[in-house]
Amino acid sequence: MDGLPIGTALDAACGTGRHTAYLHQLGHQVIGVDASPEMLAKARERLPDVHFHQADLHRLPVPDDAVDTVLCTLALTHVPDLAPVLAEFARVLRPGGHLVISDAHLLASYLRPTLPRRPGPDGRPSLLTEYHRPLSAYLAAALPLGFRVRHCEEPRRPRRSLTPDTAPDPLPAHMSWDLLHWCPEASAAALDESPVAVIWHFQLEDTGKS
Repeated sequence: MDGLPIGTALDAACGTGRHTAYLHQLGHQVIGVDASPEMLAKARERLPDVHFHQADLHRLPVPDDAVDTVLCTLALTHVPDLAPVLAEFARVLRPGGHLVISDAHLLASYLRPTLPRRPGPDGRPSLLTEYHRPLSAYLAAALPLGFRVRHCEEPRRPRRSLTPDTAPDPLPAHMSWDLLHWCPEASAAALDESPVAVIWHFQLEDTGKS
């Protein structure tokens, strides 16, 4: 994000405004959108001079050709179909605008189970629906909309040494994860330096809009 032109930026699925604050510090005029009123309340408290809106990613409350940059971090893994959301991003972006996405890597679904969220009002923990996609799925959704790839990166876990004492705790619903303690060398080989996320930088072609 540091190298992109300063302008109007949309933080899509902004949550509590962590990345919104960073965009604001860089000098962007930022718009934050999220579906959670509780998270937006924290974002507004953190950044009282930023405009935040409660809305779904499929219906962004932003006019056509209104922003220079769209940032969406770790949210698309909860969206069942990428194409409609990316079409919304293309709609609000000006020609030549930038789209930066981070998302959970497909390999993460093989290397660790989905973690339960804290218990809700009924006392029961919950699981958020996640859609783990191959990298080709992002290209299949983005390229027909006029997006072109500027950069793709797959951040990895740092290498570390696992022993029976330092292996991650097994999760009650996934008893096979006890193997993390029984076979620490195999655990290290599987977990260390494996991609944990994918980061895409797309740019919308100037000819993509009239």
